[in-house]
Amino acid sequence: SEVLEEIKKQLKDLPRRNIARKALSKSFILVCSNLDEAFEFSNNYAPEHLILNLERAESYTQKVVNAGSVFIGQYSCESAGDYASGTNHTLPTYGYAKAYSGVSTDSFVKKITFQKLSKEGVRNLGPVVEKMAECEQLQAHKNAMQLRYQNN
Repeated sequence: SEVLEEIKKQLKDLPRRNIARKALSKSFILVCSNLDEAFEFSNNYAPEHLILNLERAESYTQKVVNAGSVFIGQYSCESAGDYASGTNHTLPTYGYAKAYSGVSTDSFVKKITFQKLSKEGVRNLGPVVEKMAECEQLQAHKNAMQLRYQNN
């Protein structure tokens, strides 16, 4: 219920909240019994973006078998990967991360990208990510970055 409350809180501040609300209406929250079950689901689902926001997040990267791009730790939000952390943003969707990586010169080799930002990295990239998110009118992306460096 904390997650749902946070979603409601963030939605009301988005200028394009109706678009976000529509996207969320096609989403779901899955509660797993344990991390093994969560990773099993995630690897079967093969998400475009996977955020490992848990204690000792780096120690769980070996459990990721299928994902387009993985964001490690509390400071590594998708917005950074979209705009500034240096990884590819042309990623497989619809579960195709089971077989494909982001588009690149070696598109025929399966790879997963990982991002881990430090507090300093968030401070350095924050303004750039925020500006790019504003240009794309993606307020939630901007907010994701702001939340990370405001608590810094």
